[in-house]
Amino acid sequence: MDWMIMLAQLLLSLSFLVAVHEFGHLLAAKYFGMRVEQFSIGFPPKIFSFKKGETEYALSAIPLGGYVKISGMIDESLDTEAMKLPPQPWEFRAKPAWQRLIVMLGGIVVNVIVGVLIFIGITYVYGDSYILKDAVNANGGFQVGPVGETLGLKTGDKIVKINGQDFEYFEDILKPATLLSTNGSYTVDRNGQIIEIPIPADFIQKFNKKSSAGSFVAPRWDPIVGEIEKGSIASKILQPGDKILEVNGEPIVFHDEVTPKVKAMKADSLSGKSDTLTLKISRAGSILTFKEYFKGQKSIGIYPDVKPFLARAEKTISYGFVESIPRGTERAFSTLAVQVKAFGRVITGALSPKESLSGPIGIMQAFGNEWDWSRFWSLTGVLSLVLAFMNLLPIPALDGGHVMFLSYEIISRRKPSDKFLENAQKVGMVFLLALMVFIFANDIIKLF
Repeated sequence: MDWMIMLAQLLLSLSFLVAVHEFGHLLAAKYFGMRVEQFSIGFPPKIFSFKKGETEYALSAIPLGGYVKISGMIDESLDTEAMKLPPQPWEFRAKPAWQRLIVMLGGIVVNVIVGVLIFIGITYVYGDSYILKDAVNANGGFQVGPVGETLGLKTGDKIVKINGQDFEYFEDILKPATLLSTNGSYTVDRNGQIIEIPIPADFIQKFNKKSSAGSFVAPRWDPIVGEIEKGSIASKILQPGDKILEVNGEPIVFHDEVTPKVKAMKADSLSGKSDTLTLKISRAGSILTFKEYFKGQKSIGIYPDVKPFLARAEKTISYGFVESIPRGTERAFSTLAVQVKAFGRVITGALSPKESLSGPIGIMQAFGNEWDWSRFWSLTGVLSLVLAFMNLLPIPALDGGHVMFLSYEIISRRKPSDKFLENAQKVGMVFLLALMVFIFANDIIKLF
């Protein structure tokens, strides 16, 4: 069931973005009097279609893209027979180069506009919620997972600066711009000693691994029971809201201290030293002690209740509609700049394509197994901007390839031959097909 929710979100997002992208081409083409033969969301076979004017509008079965078929244009359909006939006034090839250039940029421009509008809408509807860095540091610093430990961080560290600069919010630590910064570092207060922790150039790759999700740094939560796993030891004795005071006689101050003590208990049960887990808790003003048989168990089955900490550490900011416009626009272009920077790192070899690139499966997992509209629109906004950028790359078969050849034509006043454009289109399609195979295979490998 979880994968169906993720798949539904992916298909809805991609279908929406492809529709607006291709609609940008369609509007520009029709504005300049070009005949649009077909507008399709998805690739054949067709599910259904209807015709209005000279254009057939179709919904097709393979929902990983779409296209708009403009008369007299060498595109992925490779309709070379039509190109052998004399140009007609309504055809793409009969129009001035500057008009053809605008048509090819139409989809890219619309994707940028849609991405910006989505970010403005998210800013207006949801505002911003941040966890104050000073509140985290005052509450015992950060809990550090395996990914953070590879960097040199330790649980209890207080991160006081990023790249030598003071910062206000916990979220700044996790921003892609921080993880992609050149010669980046965290300044850490460890028991009164100031330490510089460098951020390696390829560190961001660790966040693309499924096993690394949520294992970098987080605030130290209170040892208050939140969600309880069904069938676990905790389901027999604990209730949401219980505060854990001791595990096997050892005091507990933070929730992250529970797991190491339970792991030690697991080791004791396997070695025969002890097979009984003792928990002391506070419940509604009473102190209770429980003893449970633990042999063969992996965990007690609880998740922390983060609400008490967030109540004193979270800062929420709301924006009016007018305020949301510059804020959302800035956020959109900052997001795009990070994506471009990351792509540049991949091209130069600083980041591994295998670790850094994700396809439909990776994107599907990013949507999550619960339908969260805030996350859905945030990812859709990012994808819209990424789609615009990727389509602008000068690769034949992408919009950027057409833009490259049209720019050459405008500057040199010489039009490349139809045969050259046809061959370039074939080369571009082979390259993109190979890239898709690589990305799909990479997604599958990451699952295991």
